[in-house]
Amino acid sequence: MKFLTISGPPSSGKTSVILKTIDALKEKGYRAGVVKFDCLLTDDDKLYMSKNIPVKKGLSGALCPDHFFVSNIEACVEWGMENNLEFLISESAGLCNRCSPHIKDILAVCVIDNLSGVNTPKKIGPMLKSADIVIITKGDIVSQAEREVFASRVKNVNPSATIMHVNGITGQGAYEFASLIEDTNEIETLKGKKLRFSMPSALCSYCLGETRIGESYQMGNVRKMEM
Repeated sequence: MKFLTISGPPSSGKTSVILKTIDALKEKGYRAGVVKFDCLLTDDDKLYMSKNIPVKKGLSGALCPDHFFVSNIEACVEWGMENNLEFLISESAGLCNRCSPHIKDILAVCVIDNLSGVNTPKKIGPMLKSADIVIITKGDIVSQAEREVFASRVKNVNPSATIMHVNGITGQGAYEFASLIEDTNEIETLKGKKLRFSMPSALCSYCLGETRIGESYQMGNVRKMEM
C-alpha cells in the first residue's frame, strides 16, 4: 500500500484536494482510502463516505491532535492494509503550528491557500518546511501577480519542495498530483519509522487540567515573556 500524509491549516482546502485526487486515482484504477484527524468535530468523513471512499475518523478531543495522530497512525495503516487499499491518505490540520505529522521516507504534502496572507508560509512551521510537495489552492480568486508572490514566499521557506497549484473545486491540477504520487514507495507497516520533526512536549499544569491563573499554579514546561 502507498501511504502519504497531507496536512495544512484549517480551511486551506485539504479535503477538496483529496477528493479530486482520489477521483483521478479511481480513473487510473486505484482503490484509495482516507484517515481523517481532527480535534473536536468534523463532518469530512461524511463527504468521503458519500463518494464511497473508505474512511476512518479520529478526534483528539482534549489531546494535542498531532500527538494523537502519531499514537494512532500505525493502527490506521493496518486498517488500510486489511481493507486492501492501494493508497491511504492521512489528512490532518496543523493547529498549533509547532508540530508536523510528516514521517521520514513517507511522502509529505502541505496544502496552503493563496488567501491566507503572504506571511503565512513563515508562520506554519514544520508542516510546510518539512514537506516534499506544497499544494497551493484558491488560485482562481487572486491575481497572477498575487499567485506568484505567494508561491515565492513558499519557496523561500521550503526551497526543496515541489510546488503545485490545485483547484479543489474544478479539480484542475489534481490529475497531475495523482500522477506524481503514483511513484510513492509501498509500505507494509510504519513500525520503527521516525517523524521528521520532534513534537514539543509542552507538558505543564494547564495541559493536565489546571484552570487557575497565577504563578503558584504553574508547573512543568512554563516559559515567561520578557516584560
